[in-house]
Amino acid sequence: MKIKLFLSVLFLGVALIACKDKNVDPANDTQTNQWIYDNMKYWYYWTDHIPATPDLTKDPAAFFESLLYKYDATLRPDGDRFSWIQESAEELEASLGGESKTSGMEFKLVYYPSGTNNVIGIVLYVIPDSPAAKAGFTRGDIFSSVNGTKLNGSNYSQLLNTQEKLTYTLAKIDKDGVLEEGAVKRDVTPIVLQEDPVFFDTLYTYGADKIGYVVYHQFIPEPYKANNKQYDKKLDAIFDKFKSGNVNALIIDLRYNPGGYVSSATSFASLIAKATANDVFYYKEYNSQVTETSRKKYGDSYFYDKFVTKSQNIGANLKHLVILTSSRSASASELMINGLKPYMNVTLVGGKTVGKNVGSVTLSGTEKGIKWGLQPIVSKSLNSLHESNYHTGFVPDVAVSEGNILYPYGNPKDPLLGEALFQITGTRITRQQKGARTLQEEEALEITSTIQNKAGGSNMFYDK
Repeated sequence: MKIKLFLSVLFLGVALIACKDKNVDPANDTQTNQWIYDNMKYWYYWTDHIPATPDLTKDPAAFFESLLYKYDATLRPDGDRFSWIQESAEELEASLGGESKTSGMEFKLVYYPSGTNNVIGIVLYVIPDSPAAKAGFTRGDIFSSVNGTKLNGSNYSQLLNTQEKLTYTLAKIDKDGVLEEGAVKRDVTPIVLQEDPVFFDTLYTYGADKIGYVVYHQFIPEPYKANNKQYDKKLDAIFDKFKSGNVNALIIDLRYNPGGYVSSATSFASLIAKATANDVFYYKEYNSQVTETSRKKYGDSYFYDKFVTKSQNIGANLKHLVILTSSRSASASELMINGLKPYMNVTLVGGKTVGKNVGSVTLSGTEKGIKWGLQPIVSKSLNSLHESNYHTGFVPDVAVSEGNILYPYGNPKDPLLGEALFQITGTRITRQQKGARTLQEEEALEITSTIQNKAGGSNMFYDK
């Protein structure tokens, strides 16, 4: 059985939900369900709440759901919000490694104008050399129609929930906030694509402030099925440049980062922290069965990870660390914030994070002929002070909305970046937008985003 420990966030309505094949043999379902039950009884964080005699005749997706200790604000405030099952274990593992069938365009959907049922899509970023990039899409582009039909609150899901070719009709918002329908159309067909999460970096100099800026979209060490730490090494090279440039302030942009491998979170944090390889980055807490078995097999070191020595570490020179966050920042992003806080001041700018302080494990039984993949919650994460009080999300020190007019990465006109630069320099680099909505108003108008559909929403997992 293949196992990878993982932290995940599941968003209702957009998560990867498994579907039952009508031609599946019920006997195979029973075998699959027994496999699901055995693994859940051992691994599940809330194993004591699993029903003693579940119905093994259900289809695997329904059976898995029947085992969960589901969150309820009143009855089970400590319950499970994040476990999920996927019909293809192979597709599950690929998506967690950054590989998926996609147009290469991540976007958010918002009601616009406010008070109407009209919906527009706003492009958050575009993967280089992807179908969307080749079609001409860039960050900040707006589309109002798909396949000739205007988007609204009733049809957006049906129009966009496909892996087939789509035709987008572009629009724009003028200086007075009026949406202008365009005539430009762009065709995009999804392909299987590997995403490089280390997306953008640059340096700023404002007087004595030498500021490094990094945009990071997912905690992934390397391409799926590779074993070369390519993306971790890319971050190392960026911080080597920062160190050579005498950077004394750092901005990390995690606003679109739903999580990923904890090994990459540890590696990244080790480039920043004012800590040593003897210091604990995070602890993980399991149910009593996993705890007892793992302690006997691996010892106490199984339950924590320490920082690693990095020659590119700039922590000793840092006067300011600002992390940009949003309602899409989760899991490994939150773990890094929580893990760094005991060692240095961390200023959060942007939106409230998801609030995901529990971890899951990737389970597959392909060697037994089981095609399904499981992602059950198995652990809770804590920092070196044994703090794990972010289950409702980290509240930003400075609440800022990015708005609907998006600027290229690195442009100080971006409200989040501009505020981060102000927090460091004490000087407004650019003017604040007049009449901008509050963060709460903006979030109320947002319906969803494709970020929330990546690998089940938001995630973090541990190699084993």
